[in-house]
Amino acid sequence: MKKSQTKRVKRNISGWLVFNKPYDMSSTEAVGKLRWLLEAKKAGHAGTLDPLATGILPIAYGEATKTIPYIQNSTKTYHFTLVWGQATSTDDKEGEVIASSNIRPTEQQVLATLPKFTGKIIQVPPIFSAIKIKGERAYDLARAGKKIVMKPREIEVESFTLLEHGEEQSSFEVICAKGTYIRALARDLANELGTKGHVGALHRVSVGHFSDENAIDLEQFENATLEQREAMLKPVAYGLSSLAEIKIDARQAVSIRLGNGVLLTGANAPIKLDEAWVSHKGQAVAIGYVEKGQFKPKRVILAG
Repeated sequence: MKKSQTKRVKRNISGWLVFNKPYDMSSTEAVGKLRWLLEAKKAGHAGTLDPLATGILPIAYGEATKTIPYIQNSTKTYHFTLVWGQATSTDDKEGEVIASSNIRPTEQQVLATLPKFTGKIIQVPPIFSAIKIKGERAYDLARAGKKIVMKPREIEVESFTLLEHGEEQSSFEVICAKGTYIRALARDLANELGTKGHVGALHRVSVGHFSDENAIDLEQFENATLEQREAMLKPVAYGLSSLAEIKIDARQAVSIRLGNGVLLTGANAPIKLDEAWVSHKGQAVAIGYVEKGQFKPKRVILAG
């Protein structure tokens, strides 16, 4: 007779975890592990991070998943190492070497070239990326040996800074908008300097206001009790800092959570806003817009 096992009861829990993803863990694996550790019913992440990369991977639980798009679109900061002299199939150290060069740029040459890679520029994403081509991920097609042509796309790089220069490798900081591939930046910078190169190490320092300063690592989360893990979560509203906040009373909160619009009153009440969120006693109630002085909800956030 088989021993009966107690089934884990998944909990309705909401909030954000500022997670410092370790090396050699995929974003999907991270979500699965962290969801299991908190016994949560629902979890997701805001912005894929390569297994090679470490750093900030915002994890949303429960009602916080409704705010994911507002974090995904945030500015991101990366630190990375560019290894000079070798191009690889994946544009990082995991791939096979496909081209080599004995040319090593000087610090002055690097500094003079960086402005070409700031502002709005055109970038061809790496073939080993999560971009979908006719419904399939590019990296799956590449691993299957299929020929892929990646379409150029416009990206925006706010700043590209040389942190330290060496003959064999250099380190950089990049502040950029959504959709920028650091591996492609490294590849293209090396090519522009007449050599070859790939990413040796990559760390995401921040995603919006999610940063290293308040991040939790995997070991810290694993070694905590369930109650301690829950205490590490930021509120759902943490994912809405990019939107205007409108404070409402209890009666309005009840009405909005039923899907109704409410008239905003008071001297500073907005007349029109394309996007905003409403709060009651610091808790997120809904995301929506303001039209003719009335807040209309698009996504209601259930009380935790």
